[in-house]
Amino acid sequence: MARYSILTPVYDPPEDVLRACLESVSRQTFQDWEHCLVDDASTQPHVARVLEEYAAKDRRFKVKRRTANGGIIAASQDALESATGEFVCLLDHDDLLTKDALFEVDLIASTDPSLDYCYSDEDYLAPDGKFINPFHKPDWSPERFRSQMYTGHFSVARRELVIEVGGFRTGFEGSQDYDLVLRVTEKARSIRHVAKILYHWRMMPESVAQNADAKPWAYEAGRRAVQDHCDRTGRRATVVDGVVPGVYRVQREIDGEPLVSVVIPTRGSSARVWGVERCFVVEAVRSLVERARYTNLEIIVVIDKPAPAGVIEKLERLAGDRLKVIWYEKPFNFSEKINLGAAHATGELLLLLNDDIEVETPDFIETMIGLIQEGDVAMVGAKLLFADGRLQHAGHLYNHDPFHAYFGYPADHLGESSVLACQRETSGVTAACALVKMSIWNEVGGLTPELAANFNDVDLSLKIRAKGYRILWTPYAVLYHFESMTRIPTVNKRELEIMRERWATPLKNDPYHNPNFEPLRDDWVLRSR
Repeated sequence: MARYSILTPVYDPPEDVLRACLESVSRQTFQDWEHCLVDDASTQPHVARVLEEYAAKDRRFKVKRRTANGGIIAASQDALESATGEFVCLLDHDDLLTKDALFEVDLIASTDPSLDYCYSDEDYLAPDGKFINPFHKPDWSPERFRSQMYTGHFSVARRELVIEVGGFRTGFEGSQDYDLVLRVTEKARSIRHVAKILYHWRMMPESVAQNADAKPWAYEAGRRAVQDHCDRTGRRATVVDGVVPGVYRVQREIDGEPLVSVVIPTRGSSARVWGVERCFVVEAVRSLVERARYTNLEIIVVIDKPAPAGVIEKLERLAGDRLKVIWYEKPFNFSEKINLGAAHATGELLLLLNDDIEVETPDFIETMIGLIQEGDVAMVGAKLLFADGRLQHAGHLYNHDPFHAYFGYPADHLGESSVLACQRETSGVTAACALVKMSIWNEVGGLTPELAANFNDVDLSLKIRAKGYRILWTPYAVLYHFESMTRIPTVNKRELEIMRERWATPLKNDPYHNPNFEPLRDDWVLRSR
């Protein structure tokens, strides 16, 4: 019995392409493998000849020929049934493995006896032979996986588990791997990621590697696979197409109508935005009351005393009996103001909201509630835009120090491999707009008062993750953030020292930031104020 069984359905690849695929297997530095090849009744005579040639010179190439073409799912299932390995590996007939692919996977498998699924980074093999467009993936991110089949190639799964979940299922042609891995990861004990490129995906005219419109039915099959996954796992949700092919939106139904306590710290100050003078907190509350659809809110405004003339009266007219005004009479401390507001909150959920915010998507609260009602999700962040439409916040990125991912990019920028179109796990989100479970807020002690101005949301995020909870970011909750127009941003050296002392290891090891991928903008997370 081999350690690894490589599964490859074969149907009429060009001879040079097929040979290159087989050679990439033959050259593996890790030798304990078998290659289970199923010829799905190819019409080109070179296919059988090449397969027989390789089988004759190396018994590890196991060839089966179907008498009638059954399609990729039938051929893949035949390959699975002929496999004897502890793990099965998925390889398309026109793609290539790096010579150390199995070696790198086995480094993990040999030290993690509970490993059930493993995936690697990948790139594309262009028609001119160059390797392009590397996809540097995050560690396991189940919410992103519901949005996108990001694990892709190289995929390795424990054979017994693949058989247990039913192998390759008919009805999901074009997304059969996605459907399989959804079922495998539902039951997997350990899921690991090799942050190295182990797979070269060949760009062919008939493949989605080169032409996203080549197989439209594959995307519909993917949507159905995610819907089936949600139904199977008890998630009350409707899965719809996202903004680009191959990306999906899981629209969750909300359980009940939980009270959301909105905490807004403010000085009551004003400035010009879009050519109009505005009092920030008044317009933030107006935006909540008049634009946001969700109504079960209490609005807690923590405001410096004394407030500018007329501000409280305007807030009372807008919010009525949903308004609580809490006076703050100390020097500026963002963390203390938020904690003070949270202490007066009675809701099940706490929405942290800066005063320089305006709602863009009316259902942003419902969207965030749907995500936070996942059992182990503690906090959810939103997509924030500058007044000029550029991207301000799409989740934190930790690379020794904290950064904003894609800071300053156009609002419709998709990011690497459409990451900005996906609901996903992130190591942290800005407190300028964050929904938090009140029970977990209390568990971690809220914001740290020593971090009066900067990094308090990074600290909160890391405290939450240290307890084992997940943090999500969604592109479907969009707000404008007129960033720091009420305060001049500065970096406090002591606050940065506190973060580096307290969180040195987590800041260096962000599971959702691939170490091969550098930050795209050199901007401190302090800019989230």
